[in-house]
Amino acid sequence: MQSAAADQYHRARVFRELHERSTAFVIPNPWDAGSAKLLAGLGFPALATTSAGLAFSLGRPDGDNRVSRTEALANAADIVAATPLPVTADLESGYGPSPEDVAETIRLAARAGLVGGSIEDATGDPQAPVLDQAAAADRVRAAVDAARSLDFPFTVTARAENFLYGRPDLKDTVARLQAYQEAGADVLYAPGLPDADAVRTVCAELDRPVNVLAAAGGLSLSVAQLAELGVRRISLGSALVRAALGGLLAAAEEVRTTGTFGFAARALPYARANEIFTKLSDIHRPPKEETS
Repeated sequence: MQSAAADQYHRARVFRELHERSTAFVIPNPWDAGSAKLLAGLGFPALATTSAGLAFSLGRPDGDNRVSRTEALANAADIVAATPLPVTADLESGYGPSPEDVAETIRLAARAGLVGGSIEDATGDPQAPVLDQAAAADRVRAAVDAARSLDFPFTVTARAENFLYGRPDLKDTVARLQAYQEAGADVLYAPGLPDADAVRTVCAELDRPVNVLAAAGGLSLSVAQLAELGVRRISLGSALVRAALGGLLAAAEEVRTTGTFGFAARALPYARANEIFTKLSDIHRPPKEETS
């Protein structure tokens, strides 16, 4: 049986090669093992965790370190174990104030079975929501150095958070991403870009693969349209978990407000759900370490 180390190396190579293709790929964001299995069964080539999805599933708001590094990596490990796909993680701001904290997060992410992770430049401080560019680049560099010390190609994604925090400054966003590219990031990401022109500008100004958050900030472009603009990777962020929560809320509100159960006729039938997970139950069993 393939060892855990060999399995992780294989996933890492597959993930890296997805970014080297000339076409864009979609990386959806499951929030637990069940949603990971469903998405893998639909044929997506890789998965990414979602900090918001995990927070919501725990009954917490997203952000402000509401979810600990330990909790995030435990959730990521469950998702890794659920399917044979490469998994990258939303590692927020690296779970600590110093570059060494970020480096340790990368090392721990690798131990959890992940083959990639993103580091953002948000601070969690409403008065100064985005880090100074030089400090943020130092943290990206620490993540990259930690990743390069591993025995497999861990993919580091660097995020510029301006547009998510009320700073719609495209020039500064591009400068930040260029600094993170210079620091060694493998993928660049500016969530919340508002339109096709902004996406085109970001892609044209960088020499590394660009990830774009689909259906966010008014951006409603198709996979084909984003690919034509130069995007290499398309993520969904919290959109899928919010879609699931929307269905749950609508069903519960119907019962609570009208006393009717029409939602059940539109729900996935029990037998079909059971059939799906029966078929997916053997999609992947984590490899065992070889013993001498």
